[in-house]
Amino acid sequence: MVTFTDAAQERIAGLMAADDKAGMALRLQIVGRGPGGFQYAFRIVPEDERNAEDALVDTGAFKVFIDPKSAPDLKGATVDYLEDSFQSGFTIDNPNPVWKDPTAQAIQEILDTRVNPGMAGHGGFVSLMEFKDDTAYIAFGGGCQGCGLVDVTMRQGVEVMIKEALPQVKQVVDLTNHAAGENPYYAGVKQGESPLA
Repeated sequence: MVTFTDAAQERIAGLMAADDKAGMALRLQIVGRGPGGFQYAFRIVPEDERNAEDALVDTGAFKVFIDPKSAPDLKGATVDYLEDSFQSGFTIDNPNPVWKDPTAQAIQEILDTRVNPGMAGHGGFVSLMEFKDDTAYIAFGGGCQGCGLVDVTMRQGVEVMIKEALPQVKQVVDLTNHAAGENPYYAGVKQGESPLA
């Protein structure tokens, strides 16, 4: 299932010991997909919070719970912990494709190669959340979350690029909670120029 390197095991076990987390386990979960691949969440939880459907990985140092939705996309992954003079943190080497559906994979490629490079100049990005029933569900982040020009960017940029390249996509739906945007590029004003229009 998932392998934890010695460095990752030592770091996680150390965190549990430092916080007096006896009887605790690690929950590893895929919480989304975005530019750069899968998005993961780590949480330390009580061992009795294991659900019957969870996959169990026993590293010897601690137990890991993986929900049934995340498990197939974590098969063969390796969790490591890296620390040097510039940075420290966990990394996950995951051999699984971000999307198994070929249309979802094609949408992700459009976002990664055509959409997000243009959005980066405004501090924003677009993530594919799901492709289902001929509909692409996307979310804006960074400077695009709450931006006053997001409708223009969506309708004249993102949606056009996806539909022109992939006629099987009939609809593109924005799932973003734009009211939660903390640093929009154009704050609530329909002025300026969309990075994709």
